[in-house]
Amino acid sequence: MLVKEIMSKQLVTLNADSKLGFAEDIMYLGRIRHLPVVNGKEIVGILTQRDLYKASLTSIVTNWEENKTFLDSVKVAEVMTKNVVAISPDTTIEDAAQIMIDKKVGCLPVVEGKNTLLGLITETDVLQCFVHECRKNR
Repeated sequence: MLVKEIMSKQLVTLNADSKLGFAEDIMYLGRIRHLPVVNGKEIVGILTQRDLYKASLTSIVTNWEENKTFLDSVKVAEVMTKNVVAISPDTTIEDAAQIMIDKKVGCLPVVEGKNTLLGLITETDVLQCFVHECRKNR
């Protein structure tokens, strides 16, 4: 089975100039853990919940309001992961899962050509595929 068969194609994305406070709101409201950062259709980074947690810790704030003010002042570009591990839509699910394990990442952007973002595959997508295949083979 190939990544293109199970990847998420309707993505919420950010641009590098977006503020972390905005990104945090999107992640919280949408229950999203990974947000691709794009310039047009090209992926330039990825922002994860872990990146947000690190940024919040470095602010050394004592309350929610101060933390929100801090996050509203920081651009996504300052904390996003810039060296994104991406894969092709024709990568097998098994290979994608192995890359996630080896690189210790929770998602992989799916790209074609010169980093044109097509979709995203997450650990949850891989697990859902696994469960579906196991149930099919009972």
